[in-house]
Amino acid sequence: MLANVALALEYEATRGRLEHVAASGLSPGEVEIFVAAVVALAEPVESHFIWRPRLRDLDDELVLEAAVNGGAAAIVTFNRRDFGSVPLQFGVDVLTPGEAVRRIRG
Repeated sequence: MLANVALALEYEATRGRLEHVAASGLSPGEVEIFVAAVVALAEPVESHFIWRPRLRDLDDELVLEAAVNGGAAAIVTFNRRDFGSVPLQFGVDVLTPGEAVRRIRG
């Protein structure tokens, strides 16, 4: 998993949104701990190139930016629609979590 500073800050800024807390089934404190752990485990990426705007949803630009600058093979998301074919222009696949698990299992 990769993250640049902008993406990590976005995760921290949005962690308390009521819809995210409700969807997670965790308490707000547990969400805070989870997001801190995700950021701590992420491989840091320096963003040397920015190609904004390229995507339908501007909030997804940070994900694309981290993936391309970090040399990711894929972006794993439930939100494939907003990424479209743009990541493929950079050699990055867009997979659902199920597709990613199947790819890992071979």
